[in-house]
Amino acid sequence: MTRVRPVAGGGRAVEVAPERLAGWFDRFADRHGGVAATRTTPTHVLVTAADGATAEVAAAFGGFAPTGEAGGLAVGALLANATAPRRLGLLLVRLGGHSVGIARDGVVEVSTTDSRQVHGRNKAGGWSQQRFARRREGQARVALHAAADDAARVLLPRLPDLDAVVLGGDRQALDALRADRRLEPVFALASPRVLDVPEPRRAVLDEAARRARAVEVVVRD
Repeated sequence: MTRVRPVAGGGRAVEVAPERLAGWFDRFADRHGGVAATRTTPTHVLVTAADGATAEVAAAFGGFAPTGEAGGLAVGALLANATAPRRLGLLLVRLGGHSVGIARDGVVEVSTTDSRQVHGRNKAGGWSQQRFARRREGQARVALHAAADDAARVLLPRLPDLDAVVLGGDRQALDALRADRRLEPVFALASPRVLDVPEPRRAVLDEAARRARAVEVVVRD
């Protein structure tokens, strides 16, 4: 199923698998009366249709080459970048669970997944609410420490062999892991994109490995 999300400033971001990217741009051209121009820089490819609609891709891994501007549809540099073989680290974290792995070309090779109980918020007031909040904070610390330990164990020894690390899950949980100094090299290699994923499980990690290769095309009509 194609994933689509709204983007700031208007428009939508569409996830497209690398193998489907050429066909997607052909259909984009058909829908908008053809393509007027394609501009390629080291970091972006911008395709402008005859009716003014645009489809833009930011480089998630490496950069685009060759660069320049061409009349019509010219996405060879984009296709070469998208379909290049890659080994990626995966770090998916939500408050009650995490999944960490290594994937080559969308297939998970190494993984670990864990879940920890973190109670939801209590609406009661007074001392009961305060005690519940302290217990919840303690559970969250334990869960995030376990996630950091697994990320360090799985990813750190393999960083020299990785093209990038792809993050997913809850941004606050990821920010908490960012504060762990052991993981500074992991986050230094992280792609800017953060995957929106449910509670991390092995099946979720497998899907994230496939999605990590997908290209996000920002379309503005």
